[in-house]
Amino acid sequence: MLSFRFRRTALPGRARRARVVQAVAALSVGWLLLGAAAVSAAPAAPAAAAAADRQQTYVDAATAYGVPVSVLLGVSYLESQWNTNNGLPSTSAGFGPMHLTDAAYVATLPAAGPTAGVADLRGDDARPPVPQRQPAPAPVPSDPAAQTVQAAAALTGDDPAALRTDPTANIRGGAALLARYQSQLGLPATADPAGWYAAVARYAGASDADTAAAFADEVYATIAAGADRITDDGSLVTLSATASAAAPDRSQLSRLGLPTRPHSDQVECPPDLPCEWLPAPYQQYGASPGAYGNHDLSDRPHNQKIDYIVIHDTEGSWDTTLQLVQDPTYLGWHYTIRSADGKVDQHIQTKDIGWHAGNWDINARSIGIEHEGYGAAQGAWYTEALYQASAKLVRYLATRFGIPLDRQHILGHDNVPGITPPNVAGMHWDPGPYWDWAHYFDLLKAPFHHTATAHSGLVTIDPDYATNMPAFTGCTGSATNPCPLHGSSAVILHTAPSATAPLVTDLGLHPDGSPSTMYISDHGARAATGQVYALAGIQGDWTAIWYLGQKAWFYNPASAPTALWSTGFVAVPKAGRSSIPVYGRAYPEAAAYPAGVPFQGIVPLQYTFPAGQRYAVGGTYTGQYYRAVTFDGSSPGDWTVISGNMRYVQVQFGHRIMFLNLDDVDIVPANIGSPV
Repeated sequence: MLSFRFRRTALPGRARRARVVQAVAALSVGWLLLGAAAVSAAPAAPAAAAAADRQQTYVDAATAYGVPVSVLLGVSYLESQWNTNNGLPSTSAGFGPMHLTDAAYVATLPAAGPTAGVADLRGDDARPPVPQRQPAPAPVPSDPAAQTVQAAAALTGDDPAALRTDPTANIRGGAALLARYQSQLGLPATADPAGWYAAVARYAGASDADTAAAFADEVYATIAAGADRITDDGSLVTLSATASAAAPDRSQLSRLGLPTRPHSDQVECPPDLPCEWLPAPYQQYGASPGAYGNHDLSDRPHNQKIDYIVIHDTEGSWDTTLQLVQDPTYLGWHYTIRSADGKVDQHIQTKDIGWHAGNWDINARSIGIEHEGYGAAQGAWYTEALYQASAKLVRYLATRFGIPLDRQHILGHDNVPGITPPNVAGMHWDPGPYWDWAHYFDLLKAPFHHTATAHSGLVTIDPDYATNMPAFTGCTGSATNPCPLHGSSAVILHTAPSATAPLVTDLGLHPDGSPSTMYISDHGARAATGQVYALAGIQGDWTAIWYLGQKAWFYNPASAPTALWSTGFVAVPKAGRSSIPVYGRAYPEAAAYPAGVPFQGIVPLQYTFPAGQRYAVGGTYTGQYYRAVTFDGSSPGDWTVISGNMRYVQVQFGHRIMFLNLDDVDIVPANIGSPV
């Protein structure tokens, strides 16, 4: 079977954001068919005629409904990147290249699989855990933006099922909706794309003028710059740059009659990303000074550096998520982003500490961003509007606080370690294996690429998202139910260089030492795009890395590589040490705590780091603990950062980052002692 590897090309400015994937043909001969317990093989490359047909579908639909084809392509790009996603729904109930929505239909689909996790998201064993609960499910949205499949069916005569699953019908439905919006707004069906600004803004279904305008501006930026890419089903689609799109008629926006967002000095967002202030309540709800929520006051970065940004998904609808974050008895995070249109709400100022990551050390040094969606349910894909809004926000925050744009500092919630051994199994695993980290870092203008050769000693995981389709189970219903095949950022790790070898184990998830599984929430044998690991060996088409104290093998053929060679440093146990402990938090030694403040134990996790292994270094930190256990700061040492002399090394130890005592290790260039 033939397989093609499509590489991303970084381009400057707007063109870089629009032209995310540049197709090149890296031909792969004799693709190895992996077993169902590991990875699904890439689909065969489509015929050239099929690739041309999708482009023609856009032209035909645009012509039939009098919509400029550049407008149709631009809207479709910002919704789906022209992907079909196998007819599966997005995280906001949208289908197909045009993201036609059908929330009522999605509500009838089988219930989602595993929840995100059960650990206390405050992650501070100095105080009682915050109750884990969920509110009543939000009702199916009744607004027209949640049911555009039905509106498109009335306009085109196509069956709703076809509009959800057939790309041709879906594109035709999107064109019909744009034409209807243009007519309803009293605007002519002009051939000039600049005259369709209000119809484009309406397409997103935004509830305020600022979000609608932001969506339209991104669409027009894409049209002005042009774009081309290979879609997830192998179709080449091209949007030629259109000069007139650089100056659309923004005065049309008033025709939508949408309210503008109230200005708030509390909001911290880049100028081109409108954000709304919807505060998480900092208030006491009981007689105890510790009965308060749902975040803690601080003065970051003046008292403590912000080292991380944590990417979450909401595991619930937009309305449900906003209900939760406004509950003082629950949890809090800094931002939430809506899938359909990229709307951003800020809830906590960045100087303060949200309860979101399940690890108080990480919470105290991070900003948490929730993205509307699910790690496993149904199609589990996110809109381009959400990815672009999130990337703008993260790039702004990273620049402001000096946070490196790499996977050692831009973490998924699934990369945050448990604080102590009993907490590991309950840690959340969102945003899960369907989050497209490669595309996300392309949008962050920090793409992953080769920086060395096989002799460098490090690898950066980087499978081709579209064709990398691991055979996960349990997305809905039973744990053994196969998940719909979908692109993924995860590569699967085996105990030997063979697809039939057992998966490596994670003692935190499988304390009996049994192998990890392909259950969607079991990340014990997965490495994700952008994560950097120490090389442990190469055998034929297989590469080994050090992972949770084991040698872990993943399929990495030269003809279709799933990793990049990287440079950097590794941590190795000091001479004479047979093994060293691994920690889930970087807390100071007991002597650093002032009188009256209880020492927070330095407790090793259930993993060990044996001599002879090496792990990629992500940074070094001085042990710190932010003391905050009462609403009014009345407890001894409250609202202070306790710093010690103990130093830690952050390493990529498994799927999650972990910490080592700097006194236990030597840090050396990765190429020294490399097995290759």
